[in-house]
Amino acid sequence: MNSVPNPKLHLSTDLLGGLSDDTGNLRGMPPASADADLATDKELARWHELLGQVGRELAEPLTAALERVTTLTTTGRIDRAGLRALRDEVDRARQTGIWCQQIARLASGRIRQSHERVHLTNTVQSVLAYRAREIHAKGLQLSQSLLPIEINLDASMLFGLLNALIDWWLDCAHGTVEVRMDTRNWPVRAQLHCAFAHHPPDQPPPAADAVSARVDTMHWHLLEQTARSLGLVFDRQIDASQVRLRLEFPDTVHTLAHAPEAERDDHGFVDSVNSKPLAGSHVLVIAGRRDLRLQVREALKSMGLVLDFVGSVREAVEFCQEGLPHAIVFEGALRSRQFDQLASGIRQEVPEFVFVELVDQGRTFDISSISATGMARVGCDGIANALPSALVYELSRVM
Repeated sequence: MNSVPNPKLHLSTDLLGGLSDDTGNLRGMPPASADADLATDKELARWHELLGQVGRELAEPLTAALERVTTLTTTGRIDRAGLRALRDEVDRARQTGIWCQQIARLASGRIRQSHERVHLTNTVQSVLAYRAREIHAKGLQLSQSLLPIEINLDASMLFGLLNALIDWWLDCAHGTVEVRMDTRNWPVRAQLHCAFAHHPPDQPPPAADAVSARVDTMHWHLLEQTARSLGLVFDRQIDASQVRLRLEFPDTVHTLAHAPEAERDDHGFVDSVNSKPLAGSHVLVIAGRRDLRLQVREALKSMGLVLDFVGSVREAVEFCQEGLPHAIVFEGALRSRQFDQLASGIRQEVPEFVFVELVDQGRTFDISSISATGMARVGCDGIANALPSALVYELSRVM
């Protein structure tokens, strides 16, 4: 029986002027083209998988929401629990859309990254501390072994990567999450490892497709695309009981435990990780005035902080319900009974929590230990110099 020629192969030979040998490979083609085709096929498969995941993530909550709306239009009634469920389902679909936008933006390659020197270990510890309540509420325990390492990377994207990693743990991890940081010997590259069980240890191992559905969440796709956009090398392995992930950071400055004597600048000051001791720390700014928000942003832009801004105490209360930042900087004019209740509630949970009040005039900087309120105070005329110093002093004292 005559074999049917492969149209794709025939087209390739015509275009490239090559001839196929007995194995189906093209003579005269550069060997790299086969690798390029394989890479293209893998990338296409990845986007097919992502598209399927998006469809599932959207269809499930929207189908449930549609059923509730249909019931509402038929009966004209919905109870409070049903209304809450409807809101949650719509919010889940909305969040999926947001993740899709984030992934598409990352994949576009149009994000301008600022490569700066970042203390990877401090940033990891900072993010873990910030998300500790969620991690513990999920019943997860952390086992950490972190070598101090510095890298060159975009600090804000690193923060996004680490938060996506924790969100992924919250999706599918059970029991203990092992977190380890070390380096490859040559070339010297920082490596972040994590390992966890993907199902409860007292239950039989699930089928492979169930494991895949549990592990390949939207948070995983966001984590994967962020790692790709940062140029990281990553490797994920899944077996019958565990998931292992390795993230490798190519632009490693040095391992601090084995670093040479600290470099000094022209003024004799040590230029080390301490030049950005708070990189990755999360600060919430409560300020109603636009000019004040701009002053704060400008003063803190070089510190590697993660900043969030709200315009009122009510917005701050809602923000803190989702999770606490490491510090709150607030406009003194907004201080009220509602703010005092917020501060009291936070300090019941974190007694040494850092607050910095921005007072109307002057260049004052009063540290919290000598303030009657137990909060640091910075004059608005001295924000550019005093606010960074205040945050370094106050946060270094408690972190």
